Amino acid sequence: MTAAVTAPVTAPVTPPTGPLAGIRVIDVTTVVLGPMCSQTLGDMGAGVIKIEPPQGDDLRMVGPSRTPGMGSYFANLNRNKRSAVLDLKQPAAREALYRLVETADVFVHNMRLGAAQRLGLGYETLSERNPRLIYACASGFRKDSSLQDYPAYDDLIQGVSGIAALNAEPGGAPRYFPSVLVDKLTGVTLASMIGMALFHRERTGEGQEIHLPMMETILSFALVEHLWHGTLGEPEKGVGYPRMLTPHRRPYPTKDGFISVIAHSNAQWGKLFEAMGVPGLIDDPRFNSVKARSANIDAVYATLTRGMPQRTTEDWLALLREADIPCGKASSLEDLFHDSYLTETNYFGAKDHPVEGRVVVPAIAARLSKSPPNVHRLWPVLGEHTREVLQEAGCSDEEIAAITGQGPR
Repeated sequence: MTAAVTAPVTAPVTPPTGPLAGIRVIDVTTVVLGPMCSQTLGDMGAGVIKIEPPQGDDLRMVGPSRTPGMGSYFANLNRNKRSAVLDLKQPAAREALYRLVETADVFVHNMRLGAAQRLGLGYETLSERNPRLIYACASGFRKDSSLQDYPAYDDLIQGVSGIAALNAEPGGAPRYFPSVLVDKLTGVTLASMIGMALFHRERTGEGQEIHLPMMETILSFALVEHLWHGTLGEPEKGVGYPRMLTPHRRPYPTKDGFISVIAHSNAQWGKLFEAMGVPGLIDDPRFNSVKARSANIDAVYATLTRGMPQRTTEDWLALLREADIPCGKASSLEDLFHDSYLTETNYFGAKDHPVEGRVVVPAIAARLSKSPPNVHRLWPVLGEHTREVLQEAGCSDEEIAAITGQGPR
């Protein structure tokens, strides 16, 4: 792990822009869910102070890096933040955090609720110090439920929510999605809820507590299409949207690769059948309407499995784009770095990091015409901003020395 530092590393910093410029966030989060939330806020201009334990966020050690403790996984969740090291088990460090909370707009954590209470970081405690505070937290299960303090990570919630079953192997065994889907979705949802709470505060002056459970968040996301007969209170008649579950819904092999293609309207399907050399299929009663195709989705998509190998990927792209049918090459992750569209939009931007050297920083997806977001800081070294953050909290040199275990500067 990179040793905690208290002197600033010379880093390129530009003024933050975005709709949350001027909002201050105290970020006591680790791993994925919480950092995803706070990075989203930072991307939108908020000043995010990441409070780390002396050993740092565990994610610092995950992924390639040129410097210990600056792993790529950590990098992609912790831009636009300052890092301050505080051992919150120590009273002096906890008091410093309280002082920071008094200056903040938002406090966010993803600890278990009981752990936050034991550290003196519950909503009741912090809102006494700052009644306007937006206190936001996320954990596995609903607050005040029997599972409130049950440990939870992405894999667990994928399993118990049915998400892993939706991604089952051909033999039917549940399989996790190859992404921390629940953590990331809950993180960006929590950031959205914080924005709404800030809007409420602008109207009323009131701070408030937000709690977001991972379980209900992923269910609200996944059941939009998959509740199916459950919507009518009849789950025994079938849940799960058949079009999503057919094994034929996948990128299709061509002569030289794979292609993603989707048709919806009668006109699109008619053109697609014609291109595959089976124009009469659009008159087949199984395929001649949206309702019929939905009822026979396996047979519909099987026609693509049979038809796409007739041409190369590039030949199909030229033909289908001319017919206004949504399509694209099925890319590997490595292909993305050479994708003409992503090159055009400069998605993979290059920047100079003070300890990592030349690095790639993915672009912020959102564009706002009046308050554009920006990448104003790259991911911080552990404890890079401890001293300046404590000075902002009003700590004296002697107090800073006691908190950090380092002599006065």
